[in-house]
Amino acid sequence: MIGAIAGGLIGSTPPLASPSTVEYLIIAGGAGGGASTAGGGGGAGGYRTDASFAVSSGVALTVTIGGPGAAGTVSTRGGTGGNSVFSSITSAGGGGGGSDGVSSGVGADGGSGGGGGGGGSGVKAGGAASPSGQGNAGGSNSTAPQYGGGGGGGAGAIGNDGTTSTGGAGGNGTSSSINGSATTRAGGGGGSVFTSGGTKGLGGSGGGGNGANSAGVPATAGTINTGSGGGAGGDCGGAAAAGGSGIVIIAFPDTFKAATLTNLTYTEPTRSGFRVYQITASSAGTITF
Repeated sequence: MIGAIAGGLIGSTPPLASPSTVEYLIIAGGAGGGASTAGGGGGAGGYRTDASFAVSSGVALTVTIGGPGAAGTVSTRGGTGGNSVFSSITSAGGGGGGSDGVSSGVGADGGSGGGGGGGGSGVKAGGAASPSGQGNAGGSNSTAPQYGGGGGGGAGAIGNDGTTSTGGAGGNGTSSSINGSATTRAGGGGGSVFTSGGTKGLGGSGGGGNGANSAGVPATAGTINTGSGGGAGGDCGGAAAAGGSGIVIIAFPDTFKAATLTNLTYTEPTRSGFRVYQITASSAGTITF
């Protein structure tokens, strides 16, 4: 007769349990850069992380990946990025870069704020980081005459102010090793400059797009799945650019059983001792532990 023990037969391997807590990184979509005379850079998407978030076995949790904010035009400032969501946690989309003459040229509030638009006279302020704690404010066009747009805020630093001859650089992003490799994400977009021969603002580290320059070179977009802001455009430069889409990364020790992911596009990076799910797109998606 074969003896039995609780949880299975003698000599059998008991089933793995579900984790009670997981680690997460949630980055929203980055905003588009502004345009018009000289635009402000798009703000990075909100950046939220926690090393011990409580979950329950068998409960499906919503995951949403924020989309990129659209590039601004002469009549619109940069579009706000989409929110990224994991369970009850929401990261706010980045604030659009300001376009001179639209909403007084100021950058929009967001996870990180958009840069203020350049051109004309008077300071156009950068947008605030709102809700607070997810990023940083955008830069303004502070130096008179205010021809350089401010840089968008990044997860790790505020956007730089523009000057008469220079677009403000985007704020730098923040590094995380949640997927097993130190990676910087959520940089702000660079501002553009109206002055002939002026210098474009560079995107912040982690994927922020560069602003356009006065030679007609267009701005560059924020890098996809980093939540970075797009670079700004302007009359003396090229077109503005869109932000980068967001990302959600979940990790927990591999002593627990694998999660079930539904309607999610993801990869499983290698991190010693952990299961990692790097989610880059969703369609009413869920993850169940």
